[in-house]
Amino acid sequence: QVQLVESGGGLVQAGGSLRLSCTASGRPLINYAMAWFRQAPGQEREFVADINWYGDSTNYADSVKGRFTISRTITRNKVYLQMNNLTPEDAATYYCTADTPSITRVPNTGSGYWGQGTQVTVSS
Repeated sequence: QVQLVESGGGLVQAGGSLRLSCTASGRPLINYAMAWFRQAPGQEREFVADINWYGDSTNYADSVKGRFTISRTITRNKVYLQMNNLTPEDAATYYCTADTPSITRVPNTGSGYWGQGTQVTVSS
């Protein structure tokens, strides 16, 4: 059984920063890529960023490029999302996911593993 647990969400003013964390526990997720998606109220879940198993290849949604950075620990069971210069449009529930061998940008909650999400609120 694999569990993904997100943390680090909260309330921040526009222009501020937050760092989200996602920790995988249970069996080792060998060769799994990891990613962040987000979902705002009334909207579909959307891709934010992903990172490959080795941690040397990343992809970002255009809306967050240059502001968000995804990284992965050397143990490969933890992934971070550093979010800078946040805007109210970034407010959402952020979900961590892991899948093998890669992540599709169209969210598929029936594939891989998903966390329960962490809420990010950005005040203007």
